[in-house]
Order: sequence, then C-alpha cells, then structure tokens
Amino acid sequence: MCGIAGEIAFRRHAADQGPVARMVEVMDVRGPDGEGSWTNGWVALGHRRLTVIDLSDAGAQPMHDPHLGLTIVFNGCIYNYPQLRAELGGEFTFSSTSDTEVILKAYARWGEDFVDHLVGMFAVAIVDERRSCVVLARDRLGIKPLYVAELPGRLRFASTLPALVAGGGIDTTIDEVALHHYLSWHSIVPAPRTILRGVRKVPPATVSVIHSDGSRYDRVFWKPDYVRTAATERWTAEEWQDAIHAALRTAVQRRLVSDVPVGVLLSGGVDSSLIVALLAELGQQPVSTFSIGFDSAGGEQGDEFQYSDLVASTYGTDHHRIRIDSNEIVPAVGDTISAMTEPMGTQDVTGFYLLSKTVSEHIKVVQSGQGAAEVFAGYAYHQPAGSASRASALETFRGAFLDRTHDRMSDVVEPEWLCPTDVSRELLETHLDAPGAETALDAVLRLDTHLLLVDDPVKRVDSMTMAWGLEARVPFLDQDVVELAAHCPPELKATQGGKGILKDVARKVLPSSIIDRPKGYFPVPPLKYLGEPLLSEVSDALHAPEAKQRGLFRPDYVEELLAAPNANFSPGGNNLLWQLGVLEMWLQRHRIPA
Repeated sequence: MCGIAGEIAFRRHAADQGPVARMVEVMDVRGPDGEGSWTNGWVALGHRRLTVIDLSDAGAQPMHDPHLGLTIVFNGCIYNYPQLRAELGGEFTFSSTSDTEVILKAYARWGEDFVDHLVGMFAVAIVDERRSCVVLARDRLGIKPLYVAELPGRLRFASTLPALVAGGGIDTTIDEVALHHYLSWHSIVPAPRTILRGVRKVPPATVSVIHSDGSRYDRVFWKPDYVRTAATERWTAEEWQDAIHAALRTAVQRRLVSDVPVGVLLSGGVDSSLIVALLAELGQQPVSTFSIGFDSAGGEQGDEFQYSDLVASTYGTDHHRIRIDSNEIVPAVGDTISAMTEPMGTQDVTGFYLLSKTVSEHIKVVQSGQGAAEVFAGYAYHQPAGSASRASALETFRGAFLDRTHDRMSDVVEPEWLCPTDVSRELLETHLDAPGAETALDAVLRLDTHLLLVDDPVKRVDSMTMAWGLEARVPFLDQDVVELAAHCPPELKATQGGKGILKDVARKVLPSSIIDRPKGYFPVPPLKYLGEPLLSEVSDALHAPEAKQRGLFRPDYVEELLAAPNANFSPGGNNLLWQLGVLEMWLQRHRIPA
C-alpha cells in the first residue's frame, strides 16, 4: 500500500524527475515507511511505501528487474500472491517475499493479461523496456486510485489528483461536465473525468498501454453481466445463501494476507458484523475491532455502540470504542478537505478521517464493510427499481437518486459553466440501457457497482484511511462475490427492505437484533446541520476572491442557501450548501487557480 507517481516522455525526450519528486512529496502520508525513485531516461518513477507485506528492504519500490527489463511501482495488495508465487516459481527466481515482485513476474509470464490472474486491489505501473512501453492497470472495482494527466510530449500519473497538480503544468480549468455530475449525484464524478479538465482517472478494470512514441490503447479486462446463468438458474434460495456465504468467507480469508495484524472497522451494522462473524468461523481470534460514534443531532442517534458492543462481546474481539465529540469535528474539517483526492460532499467524510486517525494508532490494516449495499441492493433508492419495468430503469433511478435536475442547474451555475444538454442523464442512460442486465434492478446495481460506487464510498474510504497510512480492505468488493451477486436473482436481494439474501446469510451467524432493526446512519452534526463557526467558513470560501474570480455558482443561489443553511437537502440527506462549500474549499486548499 502506498502512493505511486511517474512521468513518461515521448519520442526520445527525457522524463523530468523534478515533477515526480514533487508528486511523491505530497503523498508522504500514503506511505510513511519509505520512499524511492528510478529513471531510465524516458520514464521516471516515484514511490511512497507503507510496509504491510515483506517488511524488509527487498520489498522496496520502484522494483527493477534488469534481467527481465521490467520496473514496477504498485499501490495495493494482491491477495493471491502466495498462490501465484508458487505457480511462477518454476520459471522465475524471487529475491523478495513481496506481492510486488509477483506482479512483475506475472507480467513477464502473461504480458498484458497478467491482470486476469490478480485477485486484489491495485494500481500498477510497469515499465517494459524491451517493448518501449509503460503499462498502467487499475483493479476491477477501482478500489485503488490512478490519475493521469497529458501534457505536451509527456504523460504523468499518480495516486492522487493533488499530487498531479503539485507536479505543475496541469490544466486546472473546471470541467463543466464533471461539475454537472458533481451537482447531480452527491459530489460523484465517475471515471474517466475529474473536476479538473486536465486530469483524468484510469477507469476500473482497465489496462492502458502507453508506448514511447506517444501512441496508446486501453483494454477493459473485466465486465460481469447482470443476468441469470444456466449454472445457477435452478438454485433454491437456500443454495444461493450457501454460495454467497462461502464466497464471503473466502473473500474475508483472502484479506487476511499480511505480515502485520488485520483488524475490522465495526459499525454494528450487518455488513461489518458479518465480517467479524466470518473471521470467527475462520478461527481468527481475537480480532481488533473499532467503532465510531458522534453526538446525537436533529433527533438522530449518533452512534450504534449497543450493536457493535454486542458483536464484540459475542465474538470476543479486542474492541475499541471511538467517540468523536462535535467540538473535534470542526477543527478537523480543513485537514479532511486537504486529504480528499477529489472534493467529497457527503457529511461523514470528516468522521471517517478522524476514525482513521485513531485506528492508525493501533493497527495498519483493517477490513471494512463498504460496498455491501451497492452489491446487494441495500439502499432505499434500490427498492423502486425492484418492481420497475426494465424500460423504466432510468427514470426510476433518477427519481430516487438525483440531487438536482438539469433544469435546476441554470439556477445554480453561471451560464459559462452550464452544459447545453443534460450530460448526467445521458451518461446514466448509456449505462442503464446497455445490454447485459436483465431487470431494472440488475441495471441499477450494475451502474452503482461499476460506475458510481468507485467514487463514493470507495474513494472516500481510500482517501481517508490513506491520509493516516491505514490500509482498508473491502471483502464485499471481492471480484468473485461481485460476480456471484450479479447473477443472483434480484428478488432475493431486494427483499427485507434490501440486502435480503445477505441478511439471511447473517442470520446463521449473528444475533437477530443486529439484523432486524432499522438501518442506522450516523449524523455528523456540524456538517449536516451547519452552524458557527463552520457556517462562516463556508460563507467565507464561497465569497472569497478566488471563488468570485472562478465564478462557478450564481450569487443569488449561494445567498439563498446561506440564508437557510439547513433547509436544503438531497434525497440522501446531504446538505446542499455543504456540497458547494466543500468544492470551493477544496479548490482553495489545493491552490487551484481561478
């Protein structure tokens, strides 16, 4: 786990190590345990290291194999690296016990198809000197980030967007299409776009090959269909439960591979509680577990300690309660925004930042329940799709998920930033209407899992944990779990208010009180119900000279929100003023010029 960066210079030009060094410097928190660099003239690589597998210097990066003519920088974890190492051992000699070297040898064996053999989360850059190319690859669900920027005669890449900005020379103009997405979907900007016109994201499940002459091509290497299959169409509900139970157990077991202890972020909900139960099935005791709670606000309970305590007691975990006082949140907002790889307007990001800070004081690696709701239809907005016709998937999803309509955008942004057509609807339509999804719910879950989830919650989890050198692993986004769930009949997922089949699996191992209760969602009071001093900070950011020069938002709309700061919420309960404020504060924090 770490931060990676690099520059590729085309047509025999020299790569500039200065920008790479600056990019690596701003990613120091992602890899506090070491730093490395390498160049062959036309490629320069940089790396920050968090030691999790092979703690020795033999696992350091960039890793160069002169015999193979290959050099790699890698961010993530390959869970099946021991099996791959055994498979490749007859052909190659290994000089480390790291998963990084296994990737290098896998590429030497299988070429660009090496990604098909990897089980894990990864952003990889491999310099192949014999082919005069660089191969970039991102894992199937986009768990690990990979940003790219094209400049005259060269291309740069990094684990964070601010790192690319720090390298200099980037077009930092706001991307008006990305802005439309941001304001439409809870601050989500799907790949390949980012909020900046000059920076793009390598999409999930993509291999990108860049040759030294500047030519390039991309290949999508994984795209499961959301259809029923001949192998499973006769399965009973009980057989589906057994299959998902087994797949999840394997996913949790895979994510134990580590040379340091692995804990669990335990919210007290079904998802994280199930991870603890599965670890107990695997004989992993005691496990360190961590729960977070906030002050109650607006009639909403701020913690679920009664449930996390029950799970911890049932399975005998080494449990840590972390209570975040409201007074701690406001001072942490600025640092949280600095830690965001892109602006994130959901209210719980600061809470997750503070949780990660405390957890990192105890442990380096945790498993987390993120992704379960998207994969198993756990959100309220999934329910309408469960009974909708296939043809109405688009309108059903938009009606339940949209923050602002395209018609409303003319009241929100200044004319120069207004897209002439409803680009967000068009993108949704392209994905929802594509073949390979049988029902409306199949189409919505495919959209959620493979397009939207990557930027929320996956990006949020990676940004906030890595801000403290903490590695988060997400078993519900295991490739085999996702593929199995994609084939699962939608009616089994949509029952019981969502995640029906997951709840049935959980009933076999968890106390019923964990399962049969209303879904909890922590309020982060100062961010959902804006008051002083944070309200003034938001107001100052939106009235700052940079904001006025940038001219994104119509002044009358800004004043409307500021006049009633707690009266305008998205369907998901996010404060729309905070969404605007975060964007402008993020741009100012990272010194994005107006």
